[in-house]
Amino acid sequence: MSEQNEPGNPASDAPCLTCEQDPIAKLTQMFVGIVQARRIEQGQNPARRPVFLKPHGVAHARFEIVPDLDPSLKVGVFGMGPVLSAWVRFSSDTVPTAPDLKTTLGIGIKLFGVPGAKLLGDGDTQDFLLQNMDVFFVDNAQEMCAFTEAGVIEGDYNPYLRKHPKTDHILKQMAKPEASCLTTPYWSGLPYAFGAGQFVKYKLEPEQPVDGLPFDSADYLALDLERRLLDGEARFKFMVQFRKPGMPLDEATVRWSEQESEPVHVATLVLPRQDIKKRGQAEYGENLAFNPWHSLPEHEPQGSISQARRAVYAASADQRRNCNGVPTREPGAPRPDAPLLPIEDTTIVRAAIHPSIGVARVGNSVDEYFLAPEVPDPLPEAPGFYRDATGALKRQAARFRVYGLNAEGKVVAELTADNADIRWTVHLANQKSAWYQFELAQDIPEAAEAPTQLRRNTAVANRADLMIDPGPRHISGHNTHGGEAHTFDTGRFMGAEVYLGEIRTDERGRLIVLGGHGKSASYNGTRAYTFGNNETFHDDTADGPVTASVKFQGRHLKVDPAWIVVGPPNYAPQRKAVRTMWDLMRDVAITANMLPRPERPSFRNDILPLFERMTGLQWVNAGFAGAFGWGGQFNYTTAEWLERLSDNTSDMRELRRTIANQFRVFDRDSWSPVPWPWLYGDAMSIPAAKTPRQNVALTDTQLRFLQQWSEGDFENDFDPACPPPRSLEDVPVAEQGDLLDRASLDFCLADAFHPGCEMTWPMRASSMYMSAFRIKHAKPEAKEVDYGAAMTPDITEMPDGPLTVQYPGGITRWMAVPWQTDTASCRSGYTASYDPYVPSFWPARVPNQVLTAHDYRIVMDTERPLGERLAAFASRAAWSRPLGSKSYQDQINNMIRNISQMGVVEVQPGIADDPNFPPVMEVEDLPRHRSHRYGLLQSVAEAEEDVEHPHASDRVDLSQIEKVRRFPRRQG
Repeated sequence: MSEQNEPGNPASDAPCLTCEQDPIAKLTQMFVGIVQARRIEQGQNPARRPVFLKPHGVAHARFEIVPDLDPSLKVGVFGMGPVLSAWVRFSSDTVPTAPDLKTTLGIGIKLFGVPGAKLLGDGDTQDFLLQNMDVFFVDNAQEMCAFTEAGVIEGDYNPYLRKHPKTDHILKQMAKPEASCLTTPYWSGLPYAFGAGQFVKYKLEPEQPVDGLPFDSADYLALDLERRLLDGEARFKFMVQFRKPGMPLDEATVRWSEQESEPVHVATLVLPRQDIKKRGQAEYGENLAFNPWHSLPEHEPQGSISQARRAVYAASADQRRNCNGVPTREPGAPRPDAPLLPIEDTTIVRAAIHPSIGVARVGNSVDEYFLAPEVPDPLPEAPGFYRDATGALKRQAARFRVYGLNAEGKVVAELTADNADIRWTVHLANQKSAWYQFELAQDIPEAAEAPTQLRRNTAVANRADLMIDPGPRHISGHNTHGGEAHTFDTGRFMGAEVYLGEIRTDERGRLIVLGGHGKSASYNGTRAYTFGNNETFHDDTADGPVTASVKFQGRHLKVDPAWIVVGPPNYAPQRKAVRTMWDLMRDVAITANMLPRPERPSFRNDILPLFERMTGLQWVNAGFAGAFGWGGQFNYTTAEWLERLSDNTSDMRELRRTIANQFRVFDRDSWSPVPWPWLYGDAMSIPAAKTPRQNVALTDTQLRFLQQWSEGDFENDFDPACPPPRSLEDVPVAEQGDLLDRASLDFCLADAFHPGCEMTWPMRASSMYMSAFRIKHAKPEAKEVDYGAAMTPDITEMPDGPLTVQYPGGITRWMAVPWQTDTASCRSGYTASYDPYVPSFWPARVPNQVLTAHDYRIVMDTERPLGERLAAFASRAAWSRPLGSKSYQDQINNMIRNISQMGVVEVQPGIADDPNFPPVMEVEDLPRHRSHRYGLLQSVAEAEEDVEHPHASDRVDLSQIEKVRRFPRRQG
């Protein structure tokens, strides 16, 4: 309530009142009878408040009581709701012509629909007043009176401030810059009753971040408020801080420590998207009178400053509103909300291809294929779906679509051959055998100590002979396919033609890309001997750019391009890694400011998937089955657990915190195999005693979400009655592009990049992307530089190095050659001293232990004894057993010979309403002649005959391989 003396306010005008005898009457006289009255006499029109008279904006709002609030907190308005209408006024304690910078900000909140007798007035309203400082600059009404008298009567605050350094210090603290009315916290500063015998202070905590300090106008706070609310809603947590012993009620300069008494979230103030300049809105807010005594008795203001406020605010409101011809009573129903309806811009100005990175997979079926998932949670396919009639694996094809975008970059419509002229171009290539050996991810510290990554096949002088590059292919129209123009079969490896795939279009002209047939071979007949760098070998995985020329309504559109990656088969098509490639790329994009940092996680989309994925790994790994699977102690996907985990109230805080603390945090417990998830990390080939990257950690974004979840700061949006979309047609067209991106990358691994499954460690480099999830393309005519005889971390960091623009074959070249040797090698339980089944490498793509068809039939045979069925369900066989157990080299070469001999883990029905078994199971689909039972004991025994950990360095003396024991023996 600080006001400078103004011309025409002589001290002689004041009746004989003193601050010592009646500070409240004296304050009323000074603020209302002198300051406000003189301004009105001088022509102020409309008449304004004596304090906080510079408005920044008025907004309609919702006051949402926290769901399932503890009964002890359901006091007064907090026992009403669940939602109350509100109007909110933002202002500064200065005159309207003064600049906003370093002024004291205030917020007045008027709730409507609050019945009951009030301490002042007779309306159904409740007011809260807060400002952007947690203390007042004086303790009580008498000090407030003396301070105000120095300015209003004496005309100079300085003598008072020299005698009162505490007030001077607080006032200087209050003169702080604020970027926005919507990003600063507010406090009541003064205490209030909270029912009988309890007292609290109020706090508003913003949920939107500070995004700059736009001090470019004297009225920047009003401009910022208008801009933000035009862009979207704003939210504040309304908190109550309970008084603890020693916290005073009438010493307003004394701060109530939030460490001693942590504020409790009781409601959320939501300001929906709106135009605060809408006609009449500002005038309506300025005519409202805010007084903390417009209150239920349960919230009675405390202290002498509050007593002074009651009189001063009431008198000034009456004088102001009488002068302006506005009724002095409290309003009845609030002014109707005027939400800003979105203006739908349907003008297409450019286009984009989705998915931004498509993933196809090799398969040895001659003709049959299926489409890659187009939603993150597709329904499972029927048993047998992934094989043709001969038992060969079908290829997974990637389908690409073009979407028209408006000027804001939002999807307006899908463009197809029905409404646009679309010409697709795809360029697949395989550079693996001409690239560099894999030893270790080059972006981790351990790379400095790893063997040098030399070129593969250094004996081949003509490097072009090792590059399988058939050049680009083009296609357009409906249902187009076949012929040389659409087939990648002219690339050669050491003179021999290699088929890398083909392109076609569907009935609407969308692009379909198929990869190779899973064929790998050595040009001189050498046997494979290691997991990653088999000299003389090639395979038929590939990758490259996907572009489109689009003419829509007579105009050529600029089109955001995409990329295609052809990877190994997915032997567990329903499973996802705990950290997927989408999670990793999302984290990269957020860190590089390509995507906004989410304010809070969604339980449904960000938290629940972590638990669902670990439970899902029960079908591909025995360790996860025992802990997270059916009946396991960490199976958090049951209905009972989901109800508790999705509860964001304080009741479940310690439970959430305990669970969140089980996940590995790199700086805290990276050395231990115990924290979740039980998966190997990038430096697995370094003994655990030497590296903290032996095991994987979630992304920083995922870990931050877990921390917010543990604190209850998350969206409780879980509804078991509302399943996720199962097909793209279930999703609004505006959301389809982003969903296609996620669906494609959610089924790719981002576990141990050693080297990886579909893509590997370079995907962590933001320099690889033109935008979030979208790879930078080299110009078609450009030629990549020669990086020399060896690849080093220094080369990867060059501004024109291999982690910038990408060329055809540039993504998969970092992977193992051939992929089969890596897939046959990456298993689980290498750290036998910890557990025979975990940690694991890539169980979501390459299973470790599986439920066999033989055991599944026993489980489903209800004529058998329950104990026998339970034992069959608990049994898990080694997925790798079709490869034989003679030697490691035999195993990896067996994998090269026939990729379809390995089982696909597919969904099978359980027995309805049988509490002993899950309602659905995932079962290995090996043909009967391959499905004889292997128990876990037999698998472990076979492991004792196994050889050197295959992910050790390739530089192993093969004649001494049985003698080298750099790692514990792996589980077979």
